Amino acid sequence: MKQSFKLIFGVLILFTPFGIQAQGLIRGQVLNGEEPVIHATVSLNKNQQALSDSMGLFAFNLPAAGKYDIKVSMIGFESFYQSIVLKEDEEKDLIIHLETAVSSLDEVVVTGTMKAVTRLESPIAVEVYNPGFFKKNPTPSIFESLQQVNGVRPQLNCNVCNTGDIHINGLEGPYTMITIDGMPIVSSLSSVYGLFGIPHQMIERVEIVKGPASGLYGSEAIGGLINVITRTPEKAPLFSANLMVTNWQEYLLDAGAKYKLSNNLTGLLGINYFNYTNPHDKNGDLFTDVTLQHRFTIFNKWSLQRKFNRQASLAARYFYEDRWGGDMRWNRNFRGGDSLYGESIYTNRWELIGNYQLPVHEKMFFAFSATGHEQNSWYGNTPYMANQKILFGQFTWHKNITGNHELLSGLAGRYNYYDDNSTATIDTLSGINNPERFFIPGIFVQYEWKLNESHQLLSGLRYDHHPIHKNIFTPRFAYKWKMSDQRVFRINAGTGFRVVNLFTEDHAALTGARAVEIKEKLKPESSYNINANFMNEWRGDGISLTLEFSAWYSWFQNQIIPDYETDPRKIIYQNLSGHAISKGISLNAEFSLYNRLKGYTGFTLQELYKTEDKIKQRPLLTEKWSANWSLSYIFPKAALSLDYTGNIYGSMKLPLQGIYDPRKNLSPVWSLQNIQLTKKWNKKFEFYGGIKNLWNWTPAGETAFLIARSHDPFNKQVEYDAAGDVKRTNENPYGLIFDPAYVYAPNQGRRFFLGIRYIIPGS
Repeated sequence: MKQSFKLIFGVLILFTPFGIQAQGLIRGQVLNGEEPVIHATVSLNKNQQALSDSMGLFAFNLPAAGKYDIKVSMIGFESFYQSIVLKEDEEKDLIIHLETAVSSLDEVVVTGTMKAVTRLESPIAVEVYNPGFFKKNPTPSIFESLQQVNGVRPQLNCNVCNTGDIHINGLEGPYTMITIDGMPIVSSLSSVYGLFGIPHQMIERVEIVKGPASGLYGSEAIGGLINVITRTPEKAPLFSANLMVTNWQEYLLDAGAKYKLSNNLTGLLGINYFNYTNPHDKNGDLFTDVTLQHRFTIFNKWSLQRKFNRQASLAARYFYEDRWGGDMRWNRNFRGGDSLYGESIYTNRWELIGNYQLPVHEKMFFAFSATGHEQNSWYGNTPYMANQKILFGQFTWHKNITGNHELLSGLAGRYNYYDDNSTATIDTLSGINNPERFFIPGIFVQYEWKLNESHQLLSGLRYDHHPIHKNIFTPRFAYKWKMSDQRVFRINAGTGFRVVNLFTEDHAALTGARAVEIKEKLKPESSYNINANFMNEWRGDGISLTLEFSAWYSWFQNQIIPDYETDPRKIIYQNLSGHAISKGISLNAEFSLYNRLKGYTGFTLQELYKTEDKIKQRPLLTEKWSANWSLSYIFPKAALSLDYTGNIYGSMKLPLQGIYDPRKNLSPVWSLQNIQLTKKWNKKFEFYGGIKNLWNWTPAGETAFLIARSHDPFNKQVEYDAAGDVKRTNENPYGLIFDPAYVYAPNQGRRFFLGIRYIIPGS
């Protein structure tokens, strides 16, 4: 390209008068990808202009040396800016790449309504995050990457095994449904494992809906929905890879490759490998600060090209993980014993996801997902052996009744098999193991009415039949007012429901020394929600700004909140006899200045509480406010970019073991911040490095200890009185038992990282 570029210009200069007299020359070619951009406006120091020709070429004859500012602009493209220092009689050759300008409102989403529409046209508010957003703070998994999203927080639930879930607007992980390509990974283990090990090279974007989506997606979507959209094999690069290491000896390999099996069948293979096997105990409690992990995922997606562009795809994923945390001296020989404490979890998980458009004139689709999950775990000397299999099938019909009326209807069915060695599947009277098996059929309908160019209504109803809880109805309603092409207001309302399985949702029920007490037969939770959203976008000459404001209010009944406070020896589960409230506001802002300085920031203010017997209580591990940010500056001449990311959280209520527990009952305001420098070497190579947790903050620095009695995890030295309460002794002055549930933030300090990305573009 560069040689042909010089040859063309040499011929042009030969036949132009200024080519002979020039004291200096700036010439270039304007491209979008490999295609020339015709009639782009090229400005020099704001007083000279030229238009690119049919080959994208331009040239400036300059009488003197000096500094020159170049601006290239074209409708439909992001403007380009660069400063050049030209020496006397020097010639500068430039190749300028213009990026297609895409308004955030023009991005296509599918999650809100199960059909592809732009964000501007969707009556449901959907947030979209592309891989470039997550590259600003590279992480081993999409689970950790979500800490960059306003109102979304990965929460660790155990100081030892580091299992976690995703909180959306303060609601815990079981309230969040995880889907891949729109198909539910329908199990409560999904928020723990569904977001680990998805190869980053397979991800096209992540769509997030905050608020109930049960009316369209069924159970578990009571608080929000995270849909991971994987790349279409035909549009993926031939090969891409990312290798990252840290000074904590964490190693990540993430790669993807496209291949063709035939002219019509294309595959995309992705792998994700993460290894961290170097234990640290920087806080001196004799336990690992971070759980050791050895994780491998292989993901393959096939796409079949069919007549009339009908869809057909199949994806399969296998996930294996070996993780352990505990006493620094622990090894596998101590697994399940009571001499050295360790929490060791072996996980084998497979998933199959398919989508097929029926060969008929109407838009009819059949989609399915199947998951199998086997977990072999020991929490000290407490075993947890679980086997879960879920089949999900869904038939949908998109019908355009008239130009302004659309109907989406569907049939769904879900089969669930679950077995473990806990009281969840053992008949307490006979002692016989009785695995859980049930089938939930469902039917849903959604109607969209476009009143005119500005106003749109959506209504929907879903009916599911549970074998125990019987008939469950979840309606939804939405209204959208498009004030202009840059401004939209939405209001959504709906209900949600959730059937609870404690042992797959709350690992605190297994870890530590607290006994689990289920005081009654648990009823399904239900919620009522209303959500308002306003989005406005401004675009000027080299400047863009998008603001998004949301407010929500949710009311819950039969909510199940683990009770750590009534009895410090127990975790008590029962349905809330009163009600619970979640309400709040959030603001997102995204801006770009001359394609050099780009930023994203968000702020959430929320209040969650439960009311029982007229007493209002704040839930554990829920912040009242949070904020996050991402700032990037690009140095075009050096092909460098600098990223500064971070988040900050307000205080949270923490679980204590009684009035003598010396630890604080509220966490401090805490923040994790990161910095990264990226160098693009050419079109194929990219090098990056930086610092995570820049200020070396850990929760261990805020309290006397995190894990209660880590020196006596089997409570062999704990003494009890006649009532069974823990006695305060000289050896145990605070009257505590072993408990790792006092956790609100990662306990991993500052670390340095280096990485390389390599890509071979698709053909």
